Amino acid sequence: MPAAKATTTCVLDCPDGCALEVEIEDGRVRSVGPDRSAGTEFICGKVAGFDRRLYHRDRILTPLRRRGAKGGGDFEPISWDAALDELSGRLGEARDRWGGESILPYHYGGSNGLLTDELIDDLLFARLGASRLAKTICAVPATEVALGMYGKMPGVAFEDYPRAQCIVIWGANPKGSNIHLVPQLREAKRRGAFIAAIDPRRNFGAPEIDLHLPVLPGQDLPLALAMINWWRREGALDERFLAASTTGAETLLKRAAGWPLARAAAVCGVEADAIRELAKRLAESSPAVVRCGWGLERNRNGGQAVAAVLAIPALLGKFGVRGGGYTLSNNGGSRFDPAAVIGSLDWRTRRLNMTQLARQLDPESGEPLEPPVKVLFVYNANPVATVPRQGVLERGLGRDDLYTVVHDQVMTDTARWADLVLPAATFLEGTDLKVSYGEYVAGGLRPVVAPAGEARTNMQLFGALGQRLGFGDAAFAWSDAEILERATAALELDGRRAATAVATGGRDRYDFGGATPIQFDSVRPRTVDGKVHLTPDALGPQPFAWQAPDDDYPLALVTPASSRLVTSMFGETSVDRLTMTIHPEDAHGRGLASGDRVRVFNAIGEVHCVARVDDSVRPGVVSMPKGAWRRSSLNGATSTALCPDDAQVVGDAACFNDARVEIEALRYRQRSPSSPWAAIPS
Repeated sequence: MPAAKATTTCVLDCPDGCALEVEIEDGRVRSVGPDRSAGTEFICGKVAGFDRRLYHRDRILTPLRRRGAKGGGDFEPISWDAALDELSGRLGEARDRWGGESILPYHYGGSNGLLTDELIDDLLFARLGASRLAKTICAVPATEVALGMYGKMPGVAFEDYPRAQCIVIWGANPKGSNIHLVPQLREAKRRGAFIAAIDPRRNFGAPEIDLHLPVLPGQDLPLALAMINWWRREGALDERFLAASTTGAETLLKRAAGWPLARAAAVCGVEADAIRELAKRLAESSPAVVRCGWGLERNRNGGQAVAAVLAIPALLGKFGVRGGGYTLSNNGGSRFDPAAVIGSLDWRTRRLNMTQLARQLDPESGEPLEPPVKVLFVYNANPVATVPRQGVLERGLGRDDLYTVVHDQVMTDTARWADLVLPAATFLEGTDLKVSYGEYVAGGLRPVVAPAGEARTNMQLFGALGQRLGFGDAAFAWSDAEILERATAALELDGRRAATAVATGGRDRYDFGGATPIQFDSVRPRTVDGKVHLTPDALGPQPFAWQAPDDDYPLALVTPASSRLVTSMFGETSVDRLTMTIHPEDAHGRGLASGDRVRVFNAIGEVHCVARVDDSVRPGVVSMPKGAWRRSSLNGATSTALCPDDAQVVGDAACFNDARVEIEALRYRQRSPSSPWAAIPS
C-alpha cells in the first residue's frame, strides 16, 4: 500500500502552533514534518521524532494491574472491562466511605488541548465531589499578573518582531521551545535591532544578540526596578500615557526608588553599566518589545518580577505601533466556555495545591489532610518527575492505603508507582482542540492513525467511568467527534466564533482587523476600565517587595526546559544521562572536571549525576534539565529531589529556582547489572 498523508496541529506545550503533515504507511506513522501549505516551514526534533514514542517499548498497550511491590513496576495485563469495574468501584467506595474529597485528580496540561483537560474529566470529578486541584506548578504568577494588569490583552505577534528596534528576551529560551521566534530574531538583527537576553544561562551566541545580562536566579525584580528608577530619574517615563491610560504607577515608582543601579547590580550579579545600557536602549528605541517568559516566575519574587517587567512598555509609552509592547501568552484573544459544552458545574470542594502533592500524600509530613487522599488519579502529568521534594512524594506514593491510577502513553516514573495503569492515546491517535499561546491560530485534531494497542483518549475514559458510576449527564455518552464539534462552537477567537472547519480537523486564524494585533490600537487592555493596572491586586499586601534568597548553600540551582523534553514528556527516549552544568570557576574551586560523577545536595535531598563544566551558566549557578526521568540519574533522583515546595505570594505558585545546593565529587564502583552503581563516600 502506498504511503498516505494526513494533516493535523501540534498540541504539545510550546508557544508555536505548528501545522503538521504526517506520512502513514501500512497504518503506522512513517514520518512527521511541517505542513508548509498551512504556513509551517519547519518543526522541532521532538515532534519530528514522535514515532519513537508511538512505537516505543515502554508504550502502554493494555490496562495493567500491579502485582508486585509499589514502585517496582511489576504489572499484569487485564481487560478494559475489568479495569473500569475495579476503578469505578474504588472511586465509589472512596466517596461513600471517606467522602468525595478523598479523591484527588492530579493533572496538568498534558498536550495542552482543550478537550483532554478540564472538560469531561472535570464533569466526572465534580459529580464525585472530588477535591479540586490548584494548578500552580507553572504559569500561574504570570497569568494572574497579566490578567490584573492588562486583562490578557493580545501580545505582539512573533512575525512583527523584525519591525522592532529593541528586543528584550527576559526569562525565555526560544531555542528550547518557541523555535519559530528564532528566525524572526535573526531577521530583526539583520535589520539592525538591538537584542538583549536576561537569563542566568547563555542561550544565544555573541553574533545573535548585543547584550546578555546573566541575572542571578530570583533577582529579576531588583533588575527591573532599577531600570524603572533610572527612567524616572532621567525623565524618560511617558507621563502623558501614564496619566491617561494607567493606574497604580505611584506604588511601583515608590518601590523602584529604593533600587539605584549600584544596589541592583550587586544583588543581581550583573554590571551597573550593563543595566544602564539596556535601560537607555529601551527608552530611546521605537518600536521596542519585551518578550517575557516564564523562567523569571519560578521563585518567591516571581510574580512581583513579572509585574515589573510587564510594566515596562506602559512606563515608556511603547504601545500603539506594530512591533511595540510586550508578548507573554498570546492566547488572551481567545475565549473558550466549557459551560457551553458540559453545563455549569457546582463544584466547591477543597482545593489542593499541586506543587505540594508530596506533603499531601506523605503521612510523615506533619500536615495531615482530613479526609486523607485515598484515591490519586493521575493523567496529563508525571508528578514524580515534576513535583518538588521527590523523595517525600515517593514515600507518600508507597502508602498501602493509597490507591493510585495513572492514565498515560508510556510507563513513566509515576506509572511505576500505580496500582492501575491505563493506556492513553497520543495526539496523533485522538481528537482534540488546540489554541496556540504563541501563534494566533487554533486547530482541530482528528486521529491520523488508529490508537496503538487498546489506548483510549481522556474523553473516552472519563465518559466510560461516568456511565459506570451511574451519572446521567449526556456528555458521558458523547463521541470524541461530537465533543470536538460542540467545543468548536464554544470557542471565540478575538470575539468571533471559530470556523466550523476546526471541528473536522481544520485551522482558523484570528482577525484583528489586520493580520496581527497592535497593542493600544487594534487591541486594548481587557480590564474593567480599559486601563493598565500597574499594581495589580494579585501582588498581595506588599507589591513589588523583594525577598532575599536563602544562603544555606552556595549555588543556585535552575531547572530550565530543554530542546529535548516537553516538561517531562519524551523522557523515555531523550535523556539517557543526567548532567549538571557548572561554571568553570565553580568547578575549579571544587576540583571538578567534565565527566566527573558528582553529588548535588541540600537539606531536602541529593542527586548523583555527571558534571558538565561549561561557561553557558554564570558563576554561582548550576543547571539541571527540567523533567528528566529517574533512569537518567546515578541514584534514581532528579532535580525535583532538591527543590522546595514553598509557595509564593502570587497564586501560591511553585518556587523551583529557590533551590540552593552544594556539589562534591563522588567515586563509584560497579555493583551489579540491575543496579550498576553504588556510591563510595568521598
